[in-house]
Amino acid sequence: MRYQQMRVLCMFDLPTETKKDQRNYRKFRKELLANGFVMLQYSVYYRIVPNRSAGKKFEGILKRMTPPSGEVRLLYVSEKQFEEMQLLVGSRSHQEETVGNNRLVVI
Repeated sequence: MRYQQMRVLCMFDLPTETKKDQRNYRKFRKELLANGFVMLQYSVYYRIVPNRSAGKKFEGILKRMTPPSGEVRLLYVSEKQFEEMQLLVGSRSHQEETVGNNRLVVI
């Protein structure tokens, strides 16, 4: 069996108008971080998974913790596609520079 490392991108737009909405937003974001997702941009988080079936596990987790309103989208991207992403303005984060697509990083 051949494994192809992938990234699961979670993009979300959640309302923050009421106190309950704000609490749902914070809870959702904390759960993303607790499940190993890393912020790429505001409201865009990603997680490296060994293959698509491992990504489906996190899809189930995210479905259970999604707030009742707003939008949450998942996108599966191969490592090669992620590396080819163009950065038009700004710079790569320290984590992106250090870790990149390495499976093991010695600190």
